[in-house]
Amino acid sequence: MRRERGFEKHAIWILLAWGLNLLGMAALLIILTAYGTRQPAQAAVGPFAEAQGTPRPTSSPAPTLYYLPTTTLNPRSTQVVVFTPTPFSLPNGKRPGILGFSVLGRPLEVYAFGQGSKQRMIVAGIHGGYEWNTIALADQLILYLNDHPEIIPDDVRLYILRNLNPDGDARSHDEYGRTNAHGVDLNRNFPLHWAATWDRRGCFDLTLTTSGAYPASEPETRLLMNFLQANAVEALISYHSAALGIFPGGEPWDEASQKLARAIANVTTYPYPPIETGCVYTGTLADYAVSLGAAAVEIELSNHVDTDLDQNLKVLEVLLNWQRR
Repeated sequence: MRRERGFEKHAIWILLAWGLNLLGMAALLIILTAYGTRQPAQAAVGPFAEAQGTPRPTSSPAPTLYYLPTTTLNPRSTQVVVFTPTPFSLPNGKRPGILGFSVLGRPLEVYAFGQGSKQRMIVAGIHGGYEWNTIALADQLILYLNDHPEIIPDDVRLYILRNLNPDGDARSHDEYGRTNAHGVDLNRNFPLHWAATWDRRGCFDLTLTTSGAYPASEPETRLLMNFLQANAVEALISYHSAALGIFPGGEPWDEASQKLARAIANVTTYPYPPIETGCVYTGTLADYAVSLGAAAVEIELSNHVDTDLDQNLKVLEVLLNWQRR
């Protein structure tokens, strides 16, 4: 009798455990289904992923959450990126124009100053968080121009694209923040002199980067190209860091770009001609801008931290008053 009661007792426990297991599996299925419906669709993240569309920020003022896959370019990065659609605005409420959106849906913000027909442009943040101080400099220049609109000549209109690579900037402020969300170095993705691979000697080689699956494969690149094609920008500065100096666009260097580089070198301590490391630069923004008729230079700040604001206020004056002839 005792053995029969023991068997009955064990059978009851087995039935209870089986029932709880079924309930647990059902609850897990409900949770996974609900999470899948809430998670926004987005492009794959990875050094060799191809573009699969660009999600747009929601119209709600609340932050939008983008959930990244477990494989990211930076193994130390968080799995949740919190993005507020308007991270930078001027005290007087002046809002930027939006060129479009990055791979992960962040806006590419452009501030415009002046109403003239001679167009100038400053581009910062092409290497994202690795060169975050160029974005900080752009913000300082935007605030300065907002407070001192009188420095803009009547015949000039200046555009400042404060951050071409917001996804890299959000990822991290170190070497892992250099590329966009597809692992692409945007300054090697422009179609002029584009190359699938390059000799890494003398070039950046701290992390894996690519030039993209094909020329202009990235939405950030295409958006800036479209803007330059639609606007007759006569002179362009692309800010970088650090320390190598001033690089004119063109292969070989464009004459007008060399003139702009010399004018900037005369009011700064940035080296010109630039320091050569043996790196061959392919698919750059400056070269592409030159192909559209602009004088274009890349300026490298003195380090990866400082904005060199005093020097770059002088650079700003040169850019605003520069004449091709």
